[in-house]
Amino acid sequence: MSASSDQHPHRMFIIAGEASGDHLGSDFVSSLKDITARTGDNIIFHGVGGPHLELQGVESLFPFEELSVMGIAEVLPQLINIIKRINQTADYIVKNNIDTVVTIDSPDFCFRVAKKVQKRSNRKIKFYHYVAPTVWAWRPKRAKKVAALYDGLMCLFPFEPDYFIKEGMSATCVGHSAITRAQEQKDRVDVRQYYNIPEQRKILGVLFGSRKGEIARMGPLFVTALQAMLEEQPDENYHLICPTLPHLATEVECLTEPFGDRCTVITDKAHKWPAFYAMDRAIATSGTVGLELAIADVPHLIAYKINVLTWAFVKWRIKTSFAHLGNILLDRALVPEFLQWDATTDNIKDGLAQLHVSQTVQAQRDGFRDIRLLLCGEDKEKPPAEQAASYILSQIKA
Repeated sequence: MSASSDQHPHRMFIIAGEASGDHLGSDFVSSLKDITARTGDNIIFHGVGGPHLELQGVESLFPFEELSVMGIAEVLPQLINIIKRINQTADYIVKNNIDTVVTIDSPDFCFRVAKKVQKRSNRKIKFYHYVAPTVWAWRPKRAKKVAALYDGLMCLFPFEPDYFIKEGMSATCVGHSAITRAQEQKDRVDVRQYYNIPEQRKILGVLFGSRKGEIARMGPLFVTALQAMLEEQPDENYHLICPTLPHLATEVECLTEPFGDRCTVITDKAHKWPAFYAMDRAIATSGTVGLELAIADVPHLIAYKINVLTWAFVKWRIKTSFAHLGNILLDRALVPEFLQWDATTDNIKDGLAQLHVSQTVQAQRDGFRDIRLLLCGEDKEKPPAEQAASYILSQIKA
């Protein structure tokens, strides 16, 4: 199979079931277009995605927001419609002579579509997945199931491909898109000037989380720890900045009210990376944001608490020693983690105090440099999206 000439175009179907996948898919398609413009190959794109993929000319089969549901309580009311969309997508792929399907993250939806197509199609359609399931964190046996469904896999982290290669699957590390995004958006705005933050104040980033439940659990803990730190260090002239999502702004503003005009809540998505780069130090709820802070070279710590029963269920199933993706990449405790019972006011306050120690700050920044290199993929000369596009073209031409 090849990326074909004008007489026989190669038909590719892209599936991105959530906002992050829509961004990845857009960059991926853009890079494919750039490469094929040079090589003369002709690819026609179809798919399911959001506004960023649509800007690349990929018209969505249905509104992709229908797939952006999480948790049993949210999924159950939508279950009939989700099954309908799985069948609709599979039918479209089979009936429209799609040659290659590239699914991006959203494994619950994407894997079911792959299974349906393979049952219904009487010809070979190649399947590739972008963003490896976290088999390294838990349920490692999923690697074998993924290998049975897909022809190839594009991974974000360098330790991921081996889990799938040993199952007989083609897999490569293309790198993490946050590396590209951080550089593209770094200088969009001067955060100090735009938000009138005095030059003499150090900037402390506070990342409460991306979900209301996280803010409810972690918010009061972060606030009390910050208040305790500022009481112990009255001479420290700090200004807090809290990047958050627009629909969470009210909760964050209520939490940070005690800090008055020494706190700025930022909801503009275009200001996210400039805000990170403006931070001197940060405290964050565990998640992808920890990796983003490492990319932006911000000394920080993370903390996280969940329901006690959920913790009891999860902790015995997790296969990794760390929560922070940077610590996992380095296989050492570079960034302090305060999880569950360790997530206390005193521990977080003392952790913040350690971020004033110059040796601690330098050690973190040395480690962040190594993390950034590990996130660049196998070909350090190309951005992640271009590596992903080159991999797919090499596969479909094989």
